[in-house]
Amino acid sequence: MYDLIIIGAGPAGLTAALYALRAGKKVLVLEEKAYGGQIINAQKVKNYPGIIEVSGKDWAMTLFQQVKNFGGETKLEKVVSLKVDGSEKIIMTDMDEEYQTKTVVISTGTRYRKLGLPKEDELVGKGISYCATCDGNFYQDKDVAVVGGGNTALMDAIYLSGIAKKVYLIHRRDEFRGEKIYVDEARRKENVEILLNTVVTGLNGVDKLESIGISGDREIKLDGMFVAVGNQPHNQIFQDVIELDDVGYIKTNDGVHTNINGVYVAGDTRAKDLRQLTTAISDGAIAATMAVQEMDNS
Repeated sequence: MYDLIIIGAGPAGLTAALYALRAGKKVLVLEEKAYGGQIINAQKVKNYPGIIEVSGKDWAMTLFQQVKNFGGETKLEKVVSLKVDGSEKIIMTDMDEEYQTKTVVISTGTRYRKLGLPKEDELVGKGISYCATCDGNFYQDKDVAVVGGGNTALMDAIYLSGIAKKVYLIHRRDEFRGEKIYVDEARRKENVEILLNTVVTGLNGVDKLESIGISGDREIKLDGMFVAVGNQPHNQIFQDVIELDDVGYIKTNDGVHTNINGVYVAGDTRAKDLRQLTTAISDGAIAATMAVQEMDNS
């Protein structure tokens, strides 16, 4: 039996693992896809205190290596269920493995929110992407669009302006939600055309994206479209055990405790106002510290 099982290996989960390992606990980290979370897709991180600039992947892999150096056990397995049997927690994965522990930290993060348009799923990887830094280089000197109005959309447009011939930045409202510094920089880019009060109404193309429909029955010919309209929590598998809010984020009493004793939450997957790298790390450190204290006092 493990002292602590962490579900999700993003910044929050890996930080929780590091803190628990340093306290001498036996820790298992279960991750569905790739170690590091969404931060690995960030080409540059410039708002992490004390570091002027670092790639998201480099930062995450350094943290992952720290966890391994302290003896942390990690497995790429998708968690499919969490059961509570008294003080014991039983975790099942898609590999038909069953793991027991008395303490769990959920740090499953979020996933990209889709536009919900017909053909969207069929055209993913064929002109539609949710990660500009991952796929931007496929669109050298081509026409692309970015959909969204937050920091991610603005930074995507700025990034793509150095690769693509033309970038349409499409936002449904009359002003951006992102920081002014990014809005100003996007406006300065000569090959970025900003379309406010505009929504994408349709996707055209069979084997690949060829054009999109937008407000006013207009059509824009495109080679690629990057969707940056936010994220949604990845907590459906916990909904019968853990209390969620109306959107699907995990509710907490004090930031890390869930409604189940011995089950904690950390990072973007919990209900909170600010989702940043620094807050994910803070959550992970607090969740692991509280878990260790309560283990030792039980």
